[in-house]
Amino acid sequence: MIRDAGGQADSGAVDIVDGNAVTGAFQSVANDRGSLDVVVCTPAINVRKPLLDYTDEEMDLVLGVNLKGNAHVLQSAGRIMKDQGSGSIILFSSIRSLVVEPGQSMYAATKAGIVQLVRTAAAELGPSGVRVNAVAPGVIDTPLTAPIKDIPDWYNAYGDRNIFRRWGSAKEMAGPTCFLASDAASYVTGTVLFADGGWTAIDGRFSPPGM
Repeated sequence: MIRDAGGQADSGAVDIVDGNAVTGAFQSVANDRGSLDVVVCTPAINVRKPLLDYTDEEMDLVLGVNLKGNAHVLQSAGRIMKDQGSGSIILFSSIRSLVVEPGQSMYAATKAGIVQLVRTAAAELGPSGVRVNAVAPGVIDTPLTAPIKDIPDWYNAYGDRNIFRRWGSAKEMAGPTCFLASDAASYVTGTVLFADGGWTAIDGRFSPPGM
């Protein structure tokens, strides 16, 4: 897609739970390109089940990817950007950082944790010219939410919970992310941009008949 638009792009794989691998990947980009300007971290995992039923292995998996992995990205990118005196880091939180439902305990905890990681990193790196923010999506059609499609009542109920009464697409997360990455957000740091179709604005709403 980037090449089709006339740009240049390279790709590679990295396990964000592996701190050394993350550091090596970002250093390689900085060495090849001369700087590390923007980092966007989207990986997350969820195990939907009651809190009392979680195993230690499942806790380690969700906490490891969602919190430890994002912390590795912040550390590795932050060190390079601090030294160069510029850069923008964007992590992905979620509406689950504010509102929860049964079966989302570990996921919600990590998404709230990401917000605090972002705020702390913004405070620590801001004096060096580095901005750190988060995007908080609502219900987005991605591989992570694909199992919900197999249960129409569940899928439709989620779509009906926001102002637009529909699911969002991954493409609709690009705009908020590009804004936070760009100079248009030069005075924005330590904040969370909710791209949730208005879910958090009207969570728990009841529309009386005739309204």
